[in-house]
Amino acid sequence: MMELKDQKLRSRKSVFRMEFRRRDYSAEEQGHVLRRSRTDHHPLLPPSPSFHNQVVVEKNGNNDFFDPLRGLDAEDSTSAEEKAANTTTNNNSQVSSKEWTSFKRFLMQKFPVSKMISIASMPDVIIKSSTSFRKSSESSHLEEVDDPQRISQEDVKVITGQEYVSRLHELKDEINRAWHAEDRVTALKLTIKVAKLLMDTSVLQFYPTLFVLATDVLDMLGDMVWKRIQQKAEFSEDGTFLCSLPENFKASDICSDAKETCNNWFCKVGSIRELLPRIYLELAIFPCWRFLIDQPLDSLQRLVMMARGVVDPLASAYCRLYMAHCARKLPLSDIGHLVTCVNDTKILLMRHLSAKEDGHFADKKRLLVSLMEPTIEYIMKCIFENTSQSQRQVDSVLLELGLGRNQEDLCGSSPCISFVLHHLLKELPTEVIRSNFVGILHLIECSQDHYFDQCLNYRLLGFRLSESRSKLDIVYSVVDKVIQATNINEGGDSIEFEHRGRGSGEKHHGLLFMYWIVAKICGTCLLVRVLSIGKNPKKFWWESCFFLRLGFIGSHGLFFCAVVKAVAQYDRLDQYVTVVDAYMDIVLQNQMDNHLKTILEGISKRACHKEIHEDELESLKSILMKLLSHFTDLHDVLALDHFLEILDVMYGNPRSNINMHILSMATRTGYLHDLSTIQLLFEISQSLHDVIDFGSMKDDEYQQPLRLISRFVEMVDYGTEMERHLTFLVECRGAFSIINELKETLVHSSNCLAIKALKDGRKHLNFVKSCIAFSEVTIPSVLEHVVQFNLYIETAEVALLGGLVSHSDGLVVSAISCLECFDLTDGSRTSIDAGGMLSSIQKLCSLLVMFPGNPDQGITRFPNSILSLIYSKSWMTPRMKIRLFCGIILLLATLSQDKLPYYPYCAEIMGNDLLFFGDPSYVHEIAALSECVLQNLISFIEQEPPKAARGTMALEACNCIASSFVLCQDILEVCWKLIETARLCLSADDRYLQSTIKYLNEQLPPSSSNLIFAQHYDLSKC
Repeated sequence: MMELKDQKLRSRKSVFRMEFRRRDYSAEEQGHVLRRSRTDHHPLLPPSPSFHNQVVVEKNGNNDFFDPLRGLDAEDSTSAEEKAANTTTNNNSQVSSKEWTSFKRFLMQKFPVSKMISIASMPDVIIKSSTSFRKSSESSHLEEVDDPQRISQEDVKVITGQEYVSRLHELKDEINRAWHAEDRVTALKLTIKVAKLLMDTSVLQFYPTLFVLATDVLDMLGDMVWKRIQQKAEFSEDGTFLCSLPENFKASDICSDAKETCNNWFCKVGSIRELLPRIYLELAIFPCWRFLIDQPLDSLQRLVMMARGVVDPLASAYCRLYMAHCARKLPLSDIGHLVTCVNDTKILLMRHLSAKEDGHFADKKRLLVSLMEPTIEYIMKCIFENTSQSQRQVDSVLLELGLGRNQEDLCGSSPCISFVLHHLLKELPTEVIRSNFVGILHLIECSQDHYFDQCLNYRLLGFRLSESRSKLDIVYSVVDKVIQATNINEGGDSIEFEHRGRGSGEKHHGLLFMYWIVAKICGTCLLVRVLSIGKNPKKFWWESCFFLRLGFIGSHGLFFCAVVKAVAQYDRLDQYVTVVDAYMDIVLQNQMDNHLKTILEGISKRACHKEIHEDELESLKSILMKLLSHFTDLHDVLALDHFLEILDVMYGNPRSNINMHILSMATRTGYLHDLSTIQLLFEISQSLHDVIDFGSMKDDEYQQPLRLISRFVEMVDYGTEMERHLTFLVECRGAFSIINELKETLVHSSNCLAIKALKDGRKHLNFVKSCIAFSEVTIPSVLEHVVQFNLYIETAEVALLGGLVSHSDGLVVSAISCLECFDLTDGSRTSIDAGGMLSSIQKLCSLLVMFPGNPDQGITRFPNSILSLIYSKSWMTPRMKIRLFCGIILLLATLSQDKLPYYPYCAEIMGNDLLFFGDPSYVHEIAALSECVLQNLISFIEQEPPKAARGTMALEACNCIASSFVLCQDILEVCWKLIETARLCLSADDRYLQSTIKYLNEQLPPSSSNLIFAQHYDLSKC
């Protein structure tokens, strides 16, 4: 053992003259108990009003700091409203451009550019700088993306998609340069050539990309024309400033020169021979109509009629798409042109789709539908973006679309193209869908074209219905209001309520009002039942509420029966689960148990004996997650028919997510006692464990399943069947042997079982030994040494409680050996880990107070082992060593007492105060070890490099020594030296230093006033 001794002390004495202080732990505990006094106010009650009156708001103070929670003054609120209005106006002007940019990005991503593009007639504007080459039809056959049929024998021109895109970007730059070089004629001619490219739809897949690039050029030209005319309106020819046009200027504000220039541009565009380029160019400069007329709606309607001359459905659809985009640049409130665009597209597309087809043309039509779908989606958004709050306007739009008999109901008598209906359902207000869901369902049934997956419409309808507020909630709100306004006369024959509206205080007969509600919502058949109740007001009221709910469930039930009947035709699992997933919320919220059973049965029937694909797995996952989220008790979910069958066919990440949700649901409600549930969760945990990639165990995505498995094992409780519980822990150790965190849980559970058995007395002693043996075998497999050490200490404490001294002794030896094997090789250990290690060793010192000493092996065997550990390990810092020395001194001082502060739970184990009572060798051995520790403690304090830390450590050591020993001359010299060290390292007014000096002066006996410490340090001088 390395001994470090202070030179001054060595020169004077080789051995300290010391005596342990006598402690009365019971008296000290009573002396430190806080006094209790009665309080007048409960600490959890709200403060009294007088407290609020103490808060004073100074309005005339410093306003540099603006409190966001402070209410605004009248002036502040007015200015804030004005600023908000201006901000809203500016934001609205940018919304359309941002949405258009986002939409173009979506088009480019959905329809990427092909590698090679084969075009029979390559425009000169593209050939000019490209590296196109000729190729026979046979060699280019496999590279065509739009038409795999053998083409004519003429040669075709092939160009890469990237070359085509690059050429369009070059054209855009040429137009920009020509414009700024005052060559506007060339700029217009090149723009016309770009617009003519949109006439070619031979390469269907490439058309959306062509549209995006061409409209970028057109928008650029339109912006340049607008700025030129605006400049002419604000400046004269010689550059003199005339006026600044406001945002909402009128045609009368524009000078004749600017109007002439504007009219000249429209004339140039009107002279273009081809129809489609002429429409595109006029749309590009369409906002310029504001310089000529105040209401350009007629011109827009004219362009809508002109677009009917474009026969090609794809070119026509994208032309109307650009029309909708350009119209948004004007402050137009009318949306008739948009509705006309949708109707014209429907007619053109229905005519095209109704033509006879073979297999090749069927594929081409499906591609055409997918290419046209984004155009309808954007136009529908434009139609309904400002009509969500106007029910009358929505009804008018539906009528114009041919989907309504009148202003209230949808009509499904005429078929509607599926994807048009799909995007209509997306944009319709929620209340319209909720009040017309039966008619919408009929529309979906009538729209049975083969080019759009109809199950998507059923699915969308379900999601939109789930968004709406439940009709039952609305009814209950009405009922609550009626109850509040009704005066029920128990002995009378009527129910009256006071109708308060527009200053009227008239009283109406409540029965008539209630009859109207029942008849309106539930139907006349239920009204007959209400009328048969008689004159009992209370019975009438509660029966009416029951019928209101019954009417709601009935209407939704009939609707859902129609949905189930419609989706039953889908034999494919992907279509079936796609639809029913959307209706799960409705079914669960309204407790439609029969429909839920039908859905699960349908899924099980279609999922059995077939391979499940990824898209099907995601839908199944969504359905099962909704089930698990709806029910609060896992047993209710497991009791559902076919639930486990569906779970068994799942695999991969969706299965793992469901398994984690089940484990989370099972463990958050309390302990698990049911044997069948435990077995199922064990199998689920095994399934979850098998898919974990233990090569990346540190990844965050794998930590949650590991924690859930550990939590499941922790929450299992077999009750009185403790042996069965221990067997379960053994099975878990074998099944999840790679999960390091679980091993800690297993040891904790085993120790809890042992404690539980000990509470029944010593009749389960053999079982306790089995639990201790299980822990002893499991702990060495834990990877972290600190965790190992803590588990050994915990298990040793459990063994000591059971009276198993030899087991406890061996566990402590294993714990110290564990630390001896621990070493820092990479230097990555943090201070928190060091603090945890220090705390664990200090806990061991506390446990050693209860250990009976063994004279054969040495009474201080374990303290000596800890000292050897301190001396031999380089990773222990001087601060750790100092605090461990203090812990050992406190341990030895406690062991020297005539009565220990605490004893083992087992009465058969005797403490050292009884085993070695009156034995002088026992006290001598403890005192000798204390002297050695004391000398090394002083030496290590001097090795602490930071001055502040050294001073604090010196004070901690001084308090430890003063509380452990009687303050004789030798001990006072040690304390004097420690105080001197602290005084040099800390400030004189340090409170810790002052309190330590005060404590030492209080410990001095009155006759010791001439001692060295008292002479140098007196509290009154500090």
